[in-house]
Formats: sequence, C-alpha cells, structure tokens
Amino acid sequence: MRVLLDENLPADLAADLAGVKAATVRDAGWGGITNGELLGRIAGRFDALVTMDRNLQHQQNIARLPFGVVLVRAPSNRLVHLRRLVPAILDALRGLQPGELRVVGA
Repeated sequence: MRVLLDENLPADLAADLAGVKAATVRDAGWGGITNGELLGRIAGRFDALVTMDRNLQHQQNIARLPFGVVLVRAPSNRLVHLRRLVPAILDALRGLQPGELRVVGA
C-alpha cells in the first residue's frame, strides 16, 4: 500500500508505519499547496492519505476520492503522541477503500 503523510504529520512517522510504503507531502515536493490540489495530485499515485486535518472531511467530498483517508486525532502532531496510535493507523489502513474515511484516536 502506498501512503502519503500530510504535511501536518512529522516525516519520522513514515518509518514507524511498517508494511506500507509511506512518503510525505514534502518528499513529493507538494508542500504548501491547497487541499483540493493535493487531493488531485494524490489520485493514481497513492492508495491512502493520512492526515490530522479535521476540516478536510468538511471541505472536500471524500466519498468521491479514488483513495482512502485516515484522519488521526491526537493531542498534537508530536511523535510522542502519534506513536501510540501507529497500531491503530496501520489497522485503519488495512482494507481501506477508495472514498472511505476512517478516524483514529480521540
């Protein structure tokens, strides 16, 4: 599975996502672009987007996307908070369908 980590997540999180091919928005050279443009670029290149952007589901029609989205809810985007959620993120990625939104964390 090819996973893109949104720019609101630390790049080091990619190494913790064992079994998936994870890249970051910065790795792709897409830093600073709008959500709509980002979602268009992801199509055909990645199977899932992992983000902490809680507004994404209200700003974009996720059901029409050709990839799935995992929304991570954590106290912050620091690794100390995110590493606790890695098993749940990996679980959410398993079987994630295009147009599906799964929420991980509180």
